[in-house]
Amino acid sequence: MARSKELAPHVGSLSRSRVFAARGLYKGKKTTSQPAAQQAPETIEKSIGGDKNGGKRLVPTTKASRFYPADDVKQPKKSRKTPKPTKLRGSISPGTLESGLLLVTGPFKVNGVPLRRVNQAYVIATSTKINIADVTVDAKINDAYFAKGTTKSKSSAEEEFFEDGKPKSKEPLSGTKLSDQKTIDTSIIAALKKEQFLAKYLKSSWGLSKGQYPHALTF
Repeated sequence: MARSKELAPHVGSLSRSRVFAARGLYKGKKTTSQPAAQQAPETIEKSIGGDKNGGKRLVPTTKASRFYPADDVKQPKKSRKTPKPTKLRGSISPGTLESGLLLVTGPFKVNGVPLRRVNQAYVIATSTKINIADVTVDAKINDAYFAKGTTKSKSSAEEEFFEDGKPKSKEPLSGTKLSDQKTIDTSIIAALKKEQFLAKYLKSSWGLSKGQYPHALTF
């Protein structure tokens, strides 16, 4: 049997958990001849005397407390909200993903914006439109297409702590997404060439001066 050497009065060299693990008593098969305790019923039927009392009654086995709890018992709030489909602004042409997000692209070759999802709250709709009848979007490009992987890196938390604030290395884009980007951009660039200066317009950057407000401008 493992013994813990006493270093000081009532202070042993091994902890209680170490002594318990060393003794190995938990490995032994526990056998008991006592039957399992039966759960007491919630109510018991008792006979009541008197002609007008019905003869029998169901009496609870545990008597309820005579006092209310001092603190209010918090109950979970029932939510009556139901998910509703996203309502598009009138200035945006219909055609979104199932989540209500907009599918946008630069094209990447023109201004570096890749194929991605954007909330309509971060989009400024313009009056300029192009004919994208020849652009075909594969059915696989949906919300699941843009979902991030859940694979964890092998590097430990200690290694990340000693990185001295260096940015994490970005994962390379898969070849399938690169080919999808090129396929869609090729059709859109062909439509942009039909409009004069439209490619340069998408490539140029702009900003607001003092006193200018985006909601008061017509793009």
